[in-house]
Amino acid sequence: MKGQHHSINSRTKVVIWTVVMAVVFTFVYMFGIFASDEAAAGSFLDAKQPPSWEHFFGTDALGRDLFIRTLKGVSVSMTVGIAASLISAVIAVVVGIAAATGSKYADAFVNWLIDLVMSVPHTILIILISFALGRGLKGLLIGIAATHWCSLARLTRGEVLQLRAQQYVAVSRKLGKSGGWILMHHLLPHLVPQFFVGLILMFPHAILHEASISFLGFGLSPEQPAIGIILSESMRYLSTGMWWSAVLPGLVLVLIVLLVDRLGEHLRIIMDPYSAQQ
Repeated sequence: MKGQHHSINSRTKVVIWTVVMAVVFTFVYMFGIFASDEAAAGSFLDAKQPPSWEHFFGTDALGRDLFIRTLKGVSVSMTVGIAASLISAVIAVVVGIAAATGSKYADAFVNWLIDLVMSVPHTILIILISFALGRGLKGLLIGIAATHWCSLARLTRGEVLQLRAQQYVAVSRKLGKSGGWILMHHLLPHLVPQFFVGLILMFPHAILHEASISFLGFGLSPEQPAIGIILSESMRYLSTGMWWSAVLPGLVLVLIVLLVDRLGEHLRIIMDPYSAQQ
């Protein structure tokens, strides 16, 4: 009884932390989306000011408020991350199901493709894809989406192979149910939690890759206030003592990535039926 009470307590704590993190994440995102462009507009009279009560993160070389600019940048990075992760997770599930339910040749081809994509460093592959598609948002989105599906696809394939070996699937086949019916009623319901957890765990990687590619100049255009652009601009002024222009936006990026990563881990615990017995 005592052990059961402890598991309920630890599970409740995980749920509460997950809700708190989701609220913080949503607040940062919405603030960045709805913050007016005027609030981040530059004034040369305010240029290169260190952090103060008026400007929490100081100002950049053009006098723009770095706090508002950073939050706007985080929301841009999050939007790219969400879109790329969603496309990538859908590709992963479709490819994983196709590999597990198709012919042995299809399975061998998918495994070869996964090995091929995973053998090339993601950053190089994203730069190549982004460059080939003319850089900008479209190239960056396709680049990130095309490189992050492999691990989840391999996991989905293994799960589907395991499910297909279950007795209730064999019974459904003997009763004359079609492959589509078995997919909808037996396979997909088991894959939904994995899809969401995989999507959320992919998200921090997508944000970091968006920031690093934009920082290198192959991602979003310089007019957009993405974190990678802000960090890239700040590099020119670090030698003049403007440490805040790189350190504070960089810290926000790291905190958001860690927050989302922990959120994904917590969701995995909540959705895992075995965690209730721990």
